[in-house]
Amino acid sequence: MKKDLDKEIETCECGEIHENLLQIVNDTIPEENELYDLAELFKVFGDSTRIRILFVLFEAEVCVCDLAKVLNMTQSAISHQLRILKQNKLVKSRREGKSVFYSLADEHVRTIMDQGREHIEED
Repeated sequence: MKKDLDKEIETCECGEIHENLLQIVNDTIPEENELYDLAELFKVFGDSTRIRILFVLFEAEVCVCDLAKVLNMTQSAISHQLRILKQNKLVKSRREGKSVFYSLADEHVRTIMDQGREHIEED
């Protein structure tokens, strides 16, 4: 999946500072806490088990038992990952009798995943 990239990073030789560009960046870059929150959100996508759970939830609302079976994992392991996904507002749950069903929190989750897949499939 990884491509051979140039081993050397190209750098400027002149050392000129482009003040007009820096001003645009300083005017538009989000606050530090927003950047931190965004980085934390993307960390959640850094676990293949959580990605697998999300792909199952693309297809249907399911309970922990079903997720554990389809992903060949323990309910405890699935519950742990669902807790992280829920804390980050990527999934939601609803109780029906003794069962708890999970689904995507909203369509943004699918959009993020679709954009990521599109990106990795680029040449």
